[in-house]
Amino acid sequence: MWYDESVFYQFYTLGVCGAPKQNTGEEGHRLQTLLLFLPHLTKLGIGAVYFTPVFESDAHGYDTRDYRTIDRRLGTNEEFADVVKAYHEKGLRVVLDGVFNHVGRGFWAFRDVQEKREQSPYRDWFLLRFDGDSPYHDGFYYEGWEGHYELVKLNLKNPAVCDYLLDCVVHWFHTFQIDGLRLDVAYSLDEGFMRRLRETAKSLSPDFFLLGEMLHGDYNRLVNDQMLHSVTNYECYKGLYSSFNSYNFFEIAYSLNRQFGSEPWTLYKGKHLLCFADNHDVTRLASILTVKEHIPLLYTLLFTMPGIPCLYYGSEWGMEGEKAHGDDALRPAVEEPVWNGLCDTIASLCAIHKQEKALCYGDYTQVALTNRQYVFARACDGERVVVALNADNAPATLPAPGLQGQGTDLVTGDVRTFSGQVELPPLSAFIWRMG
Repeated sequence: MWYDESVFYQFYTLGVCGAPKQNTGEEGHRLQTLLLFLPHLTKLGIGAVYFTPVFESDAHGYDTRDYRTIDRRLGTNEEFADVVKAYHEKGLRVVLDGVFNHVGRGFWAFRDVQEKREQSPYRDWFLLRFDGDSPYHDGFYYEGWEGHYELVKLNLKNPAVCDYLLDCVVHWFHTFQIDGLRLDVAYSLDEGFMRRLRETAKSLSPDFFLLGEMLHGDYNRLVNDQMLHSVTNYECYKGLYSSFNSYNFFEIAYSLNRQFGSEPWTLYKGKHLLCFADNHDVTRLASILTVKEHIPLLYTLLFTMPGIPCLYYGSEWGMEGEKAHGDDALRPAVEEPVWNGLCDTIASLCAIHKQEKALCYGDYTQVALTNRQYVFARACDGERVVVALNADNAPATLPAPGLQGQGTDLVTGDVRTFSGQVELPPLSAFIWRMG
């Protein structure tokens, strides 16, 4: 499917467009920023874009007020439909954030409960009772998501709630022509709801993509024929930066062998998890790596390991941002994108990922491993690609018995002959097509 072969690009939509932090009712027309990114994205070779919440919300987007109206701080439904159309015309797929676990206190049905209490027809849309009180002194108690009472949990066991949300998905598909959804906190969602969502998605389009946010646990619980196509690979996210910072490639190699290795017990062979170096919830790559020269090496690993690679806006040109400084540090406004040498590297990686079937669908085999060097292979339908990394500031020669014959450097076009070992310059990364 298209999503298995794409490089994704994530926007924190309210942030990149410079929207006010709180929705005070003032209207804005800020979606033009997303159009300014189009030449940048096509030059990079991006295949799909994921927008964090774009619908009317109280503040940060994950506190929805209205699932059918584009946030007034961004613009109108018509303006967003024009953005999606423009992206489609450039060959980009569009995925929206589906925030179905909770809503904001400004959500219209919750307001009805605040007004009418027991008489509200929406009282059973939420997990609440009228013999208590909330931290906001509503005169009734309700469950907030993970203790955040500005986020009101929806009752996904209620068929009426599910019907409403699925109707909204159908509305988005027909109004905006979207290509898929990323499900916020998918690990908390009712599985019955996700099964219904999968059926709805299939009825809209056979290639409608469903991605789930999952932090830990068994990804197979959600990635299967009845629920989602993919989830976020947080296990490998941590292993990516930690392996470089600690000079311990054994960490990421352990995760990849555990997830995709050749042994029959490995967990996720044949599944395409979303892989990322950073996103809107974590410290940016340029701020978390201690050696900046490792950045292009890490991106080489990200684009060649099993999974669907995803970039976070601004990180492709080295934008910094630390989680300790608050969410705003991770989600800044951008007047126009920047192009530099790192972007050149990533554009090359995008092109290689797109053209090499082995990188989209191939198996995974470890070829050679030390603390500071890592060589692995991806193979599919007789095609074999070998990836080699040296994180050390000194050259290295590694025994690699499985590496024989000629390999073409997919970046430079140079041809190298291998006979059971590989020589790597300092701070280097290579991708060879063998044969």
